[in-house]
Amino acid sequence: MSQSAMTVTSLNTKIKSLLETTFMHILVEGEVSSVTYHNSGHVYFSIKDRESSIKCVMFRSNANRLKFRLERGQHVVVNGSISVYTPRGEYQLMTVSVEPFGQGALALAYEQLKEKLQQKGYFDPNRKKPQPRYIRKIALVTASKSAALQDMLKIIDKRWRLLEVTVIDTLVQGEKSAPQIAEALTYADTLGVDAIVVGRGGGSKEDLWAFNEEVVADAIYNLNTFVVSAVGHEVDVQISDFVADLRAPTPSAAMEMILPDQNEILYGLSEIEERYLRTMRQVVANKETTLVSLSQELQRHSVSRKIAMVEKDFNNLEEEFGRVMNYKLTQYEAKLTPLPQQLRENFEYALQVKIQNLASLEQKIKLYDPKLKQKEGWAEVTQNGKRKRLAEIKKEDRFTLVDIDTKLEVQCISKESF
Repeated sequence: MSQSAMTVTSLNTKIKSLLETTFMHILVEGEVSSVTYHNSGHVYFSIKDRESSIKCVMFRSNANRLKFRLERGQHVVVNGSISVYTPRGEYQLMTVSVEPFGQGALALAYEQLKEKLQQKGYFDPNRKKPQPRYIRKIALVTASKSAALQDMLKIIDKRWRLLEVTVIDTLVQGEKSAPQIAEALTYADTLGVDAIVVGRGGGSKEDLWAFNEEVVADAIYNLNTFVVSAVGHEVDVQISDFVADLRAPTPSAAMEMILPDQNEILYGLSEIEERYLRTMRQVVANKETTLVSLSQELQRHSVSRKIAMVEKDFNNLEEEFGRVMNYKLTQYEAKLTPLPQQLRENFEYALQVKIQNLASLEQKIKLYDPKLKQKEGWAEVTQNGKRKRLAEIKKEDRFTLVDIDTKLEVQCISKESF
């Protein structure tokens, strides 16, 4: 044999050189038959058609830019280059990017994340927080130099100037925007505001993509503050719109939806004031009527009125008593007219009787006067206050002798009976 044999390594090296220089930046269409997401961030998968398959690998740097998640059964178009692993003589497609066949990667990623979050309950209406009736403090999470912020501030100035506004500047476009938006939302939740509005103005699907990232959806879901998603125009619907408590078609519309119109408030206050005045006037009128009625009732039942009535009755009775007494006195006066003469006669008769009685008594006094009765030389004998006869006095007895003008205490020395 004239031709010398090649080593396996030499053959694999030549094949590697041939394939890698021939199949650079190629597009391969197929169905994903298997896929593995490695902890390192690399993605290993295979694509196939009806007759064959090929292995593919996407390293972490490219995998991080993949907008959707590779799953078995997806019809995709892979952009990459053929690479040969010389030690084993195996070749695979080094993947730079993957696009869904017939639709954009962003559209597929959008649907995948939407379905995932819906299953997790992120869109459940029952978990959404109610809109505050009156918002006093608000946080605006957007780019500080954006037209969207200026539009929102104009609406605030027009509708509700009493609002305290905090602007939290953040990127709203680009690869680093989603984490910044999530961080800004978390910070806004600590400020004690009544509402948070996150958003930006219109743009392409790629420009608005940060609001379709899972990190932003997670941040909105975990907020304790009422949050409004106001991204793009009315036709643009983002994942943040589904998770937020309220979706506004534009940033300006968000302000109009959650803020009261100060002109309407003033008009309403004017109407309330008028109704209040009418009501108060009616209440005062009713109270006055009630007061008059109670005053009259009080007068009818008051103690002073009853006293006045009793006093009036007393005066009437006094007058009636006076009239009756005058009438009676007139009658008795007519009857008493001859009485003084009769009284005088009776008095004179009684006086004569008394004079006669007095004369009789004087005669009796003279008749019974002891001084007139006692004869000279005679005295009254008494012993122990009792009148005694001399026959009753015993020898040695002590007794008393009394005449008209003398009293003697004597003792019987001797006694002789006659």
